[in-house]
Amino acid sequence: MNKVIKDWNEIKINDSWAIFKILAEFVEGYERMAKIGPCISVFGSARTKPENPYYEMGVRVSELLAEGGYGVITGGGPGIMEAGNKGAQKGGGKSVGLNIDLPFEQNHNLYIDPEHNLEFDYFFVRKVMFVKYAQGFIVLPGGFGTMDEFFEALTLIQTKKINKRPVVLIGKEYWSGLVDWLRKAMLGMENNISAPDMDLFGIVDTPEEAYEYIDEFYKSNQLSPNF
Repeated sequence: MNKVIKDWNEIKINDSWAIFKILAEFVEGYERMAKIGPCISVFGSARTKPENPYYEMGVRVSELLAEGGYGVITGGGPGIMEAGNKGAQKGGGKSVGLNIDLPFEQNHNLYIDPEHNLEFDYFFVRKVMFVKYAQGFIVLPGGFGTMDEFFEALTLIQTKKINKRPVVLIGKEYWSGLVDWLRKAMLGMENNISAPDMDLFGIVDTPEEAYEYIDEFYKSNQLSPNF
């Protein structure tokens, strides 16, 4: 038991020193991201192959965003993230990658601007950068990580911890089951959300509709920093 307590105390000491590493990631991220300008975060699966139609949708919507004056932020890996960065460069915009070493995402993709390629050790620091420097969120089909990013954005908007931002899902066939469940179970059966919460996001089928959703929002809302 004494050895367990000793080991536990050493872990606590190491935890205290980790604060400095966490702080350094925040400082570097804030300093580099603040210089980029208005961006849209594009989320989606690392496993999506280039021959998948959703990959091409990721390229196209990011190209439209870049042509419209937005930078594109992705997780920096393959799949939809690669598509987002590829589209940003194709459209002549800023292409940002927030990288972290994960299964299925061993290396950053080749379409990130070298000066906008950031590396993170901590998931929670990386997630702050996704949200703090985004003027909106586009979500293509993905797995647990994509769901996490989608609901993180919705939660922060719902609780007014960030200014209202457009959130749009691309792919009605993929997302409709989830949206129906939110409406039927989360809202209808248990009242765990309010009816207006279902209006915090949109669902579309094409990159053009997704871009229009973002563009329409900013016809009546000012671009402004988060937090």
